Amino acid sequence: MEDAHLESLVLKHVNRSDYKPVKPREIAKRLRLSDDLRRNLKRTIKRLVKRGQLEYGSNHIVRPAGGRSSNRVTGIFRRTSRGFGFVQPSGSTPDENADIYIAERKSRDAASGDLVVVRVAKTPGSFQKQRGEIVDVLERETHQFVGSYFEDDGLGLVRVDGDVFGTAVLVPDASAKNAHPGDKVVIEMVHFPSHSRQGEAVIREVLGQRGSPEVDTLTIIREYHLPDDFPEDVLNAAREQAEQFDESPGDRDDLTDRTVITIDPKDARDFDDAISLERVSNRHWRLDVHIADVAHFVRPRSPLDREARDRATSVYLPDRVIPMLPETISNNLASLQPGHVRFTLTASIEFTPEGTWVNTEFSRSAIKSKRRFTYEEVDDFLEAPSKWKRKLTSDVHRLLLDMHHLAMILRARRFQRGSLELSLPETKIDLDQQGRVRGAHVVKNTESHQIIEEFMLAANQAVAEALHDRELPFLRRIHESPEPRKLKALTRFVKELEIETQGLESRFEMQRVLQHVQGLPQEYAVNYAVLRSFQKAVYSPQEEEHYALASRRYCHFTSPIRRYPDLMVHRLIDAVVRGRKSSVNMEQLTNDAEHCSEREQRAERAERELTKLKLLDFLSKKVGQQMDAVITGVEEFGLFAQGIELPAEGLIHISSLQDDNYRFDRATHSLAGARRNNSFRLGDPIRVEIARVDLDARRLDYRLIQRLGPNGATVQQKSEPRRRKKTSSSKPKSRRRKTAGKTKKMSTANRPTEKKAKKKKKKK
Repeated sequence: MEDAHLESLVLKHVNRSDYKPVKPREIAKRLRLSDDLRRNLKRTIKRLVKRGQLEYGSNHIVRPAGGRSSNRVTGIFRRTSRGFGFVQPSGSTPDENADIYIAERKSRDAASGDLVVVRVAKTPGSFQKQRGEIVDVLERETHQFVGSYFEDDGLGLVRVDGDVFGTAVLVPDASAKNAHPGDKVVIEMVHFPSHSRQGEAVIREVLGQRGSPEVDTLTIIREYHLPDDFPEDVLNAAREQAEQFDESPGDRDDLTDRTVITIDPKDARDFDDAISLERVSNRHWRLDVHIADVAHFVRPRSPLDREARDRATSVYLPDRVIPMLPETISNNLASLQPGHVRFTLTASIEFTPEGTWVNTEFSRSAIKSKRRFTYEEVDDFLEAPSKWKRKLTSDVHRLLLDMHHLAMILRARRFQRGSLELSLPETKIDLDQQGRVRGAHVVKNTESHQIIEEFMLAANQAVAEALHDRELPFLRRIHESPEPRKLKALTRFVKELEIETQGLESRFEMQRVLQHVQGLPQEYAVNYAVLRSFQKAVYSPQEEEHYALASRRYCHFTSPIRRYPDLMVHRLIDAVVRGRKSSVNMEQLTNDAEHCSEREQRAERAERELTKLKLLDFLSKKVGQQMDAVITGVEEFGLFAQGIELPAEGLIHISSLQDDNYRFDRATHSLAGARRNNSFRLGDPIRVEIARVDLDARRLDYRLIQRLGPNGATVQQKSEPRRRKKTSSSKPKSRRRKTAGKTKKMSTANRPTEKKAKKKKKKK
């Protein structure tokens, strides 16, 4: 609450019409802040600058956002593996066109993720990109890093993992922690490295020998500052809840006689949603979505609540789960296990036979699940319901059939209103008992998945509508519409693929195109391009639509065991059911939205990075092996491609594409060669060879073998005709020109470009 209050004071002061930009200490004087607020002022201003609500001027003066009359910009710096980096201006959406290029020698000692001030050059650089120079580091993202320890000439050094620094960091105290060459270590920076000075750090923790699966996981946990063990007071609070828990329904609606089931993945650990369904008057459907009442165990301002809010989400790593709540609650008290009475918050949603929403009611309830199904079991049931009659009670058998019937109706209606669904394969890695990769499998979106998906979507929308109708501020899940210029670029890209469209500014036209390309060679390309045009879904108290779902109002309600925003929504619904007033503060809600969004994105990055690390370890033993892949990114320096059977993304550097001279076309996400049809686009299927794996840099390099056409067929690249040796006869020379013309079908205007390409090859 104190942070929100201070933010409000600062914004009101800086945005006054008579305000003149001054330094933070002058703002503190004018606002007559207490000592506690003074100590938090700089941190608060930096947070507002990150959001784009304020700006820094020269000499750290603070000014309102949007007044960039000077050449200074504040933003987040990201360094590349080649030393240079880019700054994304604060308050802007991630956009490669808006990013400011920072040469290595002009990046000072900034590390990836730092908040910096950039002096922007007056003239653009190559590719018309803005250039700049970092003049100040306002806030470090972290002082803690993970890397590999080694020794050189008696000195202890650490090569930090990834692209954070271009050089090794000196660690004079290595013997104090008993570090050995090859160990993974956690370091605390003392002096950050720059292009002119070596960095220096101290070792905080030795994780173990690099290459061990357990050490790989610890590396990512430390690198992303993920929570580890629960504090003792949190564990004690969970134990107290277990001791006090009584399965008797008490004042709750007793629904233990209802036919209730759960459907979850085979390897699910927590079960927080259950379903019952029946016909009511006028042959309407009443869908009951029962969600574990986590709020019953996690009370506001308790140790459990403090820890849950800080974590904000469970983190699902390839080899373990880091839960938001202690297992006593997440895997027992709040887990809707079959045959046990469990407390739930129930959303009863009424639909017409055609699937039109009519009404929603909520209740504090107690249920007893009759059976736990896996997705595979439900798919098997749907293929042949009759063979399951002996395995199931008649009530459960009928329930599954009814659930499938209603879910498909709701799914059809969702697409009728313009909901979008991308066809991108989801591949998950398989690990052996030691935690090493042994293969991968594609996760199929079958009808069993779709049943649960539709019911959870329906419940989330029903809750959002109910809270909105009561004019209660709540944490929404929003997905803003793509920017118009990105949709125009997407339209151009789709037309380049020879797909007819009037314009993808219309969601229905986008939906039509996505459906049209299913099963066609362009399917990958279109789906990847659409995904790149989307904005990120985030949490926000502001009323915004969910673009992809075509939903005016949407929130998260169905997973309070693993997401803190769902728990916040549960508390609001609980207050509505009990007839109590809610005391939600909009400013605090804004802070909660920002915190939960950041924690969610951190969890996603950590999961991707550990998956990448385990895949690189697997592929390091398979250098030279070939595999089919798809192009997932196109940049001026080359192509990013991801394996189809193994989801490992690697780089094909443009210098390795020696069959042609390629130029980068940002609008169409392609590298286009000088000769006709020699081009690579986002989504193109190709065959690659594993060329190089660097575990410390976490880099995978591919070598292009060939392009692939539909169904994996080889596409031959156009190549130069063979040169004939010169002779004294003029006849062969004439024949040579004729052959070249037929082979390449080049116009006269194109020939100079081709000659330049040949000259460049000779120089090489």
